[in-house]
Amino acid sequence: MIIIRLDRVMADRKISLTELAERVGITIANLSILKTGKAKAIRFSTLEALCRELQCQPADILEYVPEDVD
Repeated sequence: MIIIRLDRVMADRKISLTELAERVGITIANLSILKTGKAKAIRFSTLEALCRELQCQPADILEYVPEDVD
């Protein structure tokens, strides 16, 4: 399972959804979907823009958590 930690990174950087959406060039609605973890995919160009604007690495935003296999 991939967990999106965008909300945590945004809080650490004290940046609003509106400001980040403007800087990255995506809609607030699409950024909100990503932030809440409801996104099914992310473009590398979007991930790159987020990392550039938040001055972070992809691993700061995305985290892999193995699912328990019984």
